[in-house]
Amino acid sequence: MSELKSILFIINPKAGVDRVKAIQDAIVNILDKSVFDIRFAYTEYPKHGIELARKAAADGIDIVVSVGGDGSLNDVVTGLQGSDTILGIIPKGSGNGLARSIGIPLKLEKALEVINSFNVQALDVGMANDHYFISNTGVGFDALITKAFEGNDARGFKTYLSLILKHFRRFKAQDWVLNIDGREVREKAFMITIANAPQLGYNFFIAPQAKLNDGMLDIVVIREHPSLLTPVIGLQAFMGAIQESRYVQHYSGKEIRISNPQNNIMQVDGDAVSCHAGEPIGISIMPKAIKVLVP
Repeated sequence: MSELKSILFIINPKAGVDRVKAIQDAIVNILDKSVFDIRFAYTEYPKHGIELARKAAADGIDIVVSVGGDGSLNDVVTGLQGSDTILGIIPKGSGNGLARSIGIPLKLEKALEVINSFNVQALDVGMANDHYFISNTGVGFDALITKAFEGNDARGFKTYLSLILKHFRRFKAQDWVLNIDGREVREKAFMITIANAPQLGYNFFIAPQAKLNDGMLDIVVIREHPSLLTPVIGLQAFMGAIQESRYVQHYSGKEIRISNPQNNIMQVDGDAVSCHAGEPIGISIMPKAIKVLVP
């Protein structure tokens, strides 16, 4: 009999005691115990998931599973960098951008079956300044909404949409300088997203052509446009056709620098991150830097 694979589920207990128990019961009941040695860990404060994942990798744990949303997933990805530990995903957030992008089911039981099937694929990881990302990073309107969303007690798509509707008419496009693999581009942009995965979450396809294992980043610039057309561009994104808008420009590259004298915020995998105003944001891709359980 072969040795069991050690698997650690990192869970955020603030989801509620009953919900956590239901998740744990499903894991114990559905996961193949002839293959896996199941363990649990619980986050106790912001970014604790990074420490837990890093320690698990150092201790030789075979698989670490993020149970939560894109922010929790980003913590685990960050903690596993530089290790051979495999990443698993149980999507329990609101947007679940990466899980949707690679086809991991949102239903708990089916997501656990993905782990049972044990199909491992190496995926790219991006870096924005000193922050890792696996789905996307960006500046402009998206970063503003991310910051507002974090400060809101209510979660979910309705909250996200209400914030967009509240702010989009007042938000002004800004002048940006991009350097993409040595080529300088100037854009007056509503928002700029550097995507490793096709979508931001909620089936909003910001970069439908993006691939997670091609060693490239997709740069999507939503240019200045009449505010009345913002919902139209949004609808095109939900339809996977944002590239058809004449206000959307697409680039691709491996090394990107973005600068704007006034900018002091970016979003990284759906978390708002402060920047030093006027300092360029350096973004790069690390090909096949993490092993992930995929359908």
